[in-house]
Amino acid sequence: MHEDSLLTLRERLRRFAREREWDRFHSPKNLSMALIAEAAELVEHFQWLTERESSALPDRKLREVETELADILIYLIRLADKLGVDLAAAAHHKIADNESKYPAAKVRGSATKYTDD
Repeated sequence: MHEDSLLTLRERLRRFAREREWDRFHSPKNLSMALIAEAAELVEHFQWLTERESSALPDRKLREVETELADILIYLIRLADKLGVDLAAAAHHKIADNESKYPAAKVRGSATKYTDD
């Protein structure tokens, strides 16, 4: 995702909440609770599926998953905005941390942490 896209979405969401006078409801607590509720709704779509089934969703199910992902992104952007977090910068920092923490040469092809011998 492009940073400008995040900024555009943030501004659109600010305007959306302001026009409806919903800002007062968008506290970090409420937004984080809404975020986890939407994440749980996403998980429901995959519950009981095999690995193969989860990678080959029928079109109708994929559209439903797409909607849940959008809800998650919306709440994540609002929460980051309320807390003054630059999501793109935070993600780049986290990836850099992970590159250092999980060197490719030591973890390639393994799902376990390289320090777990």
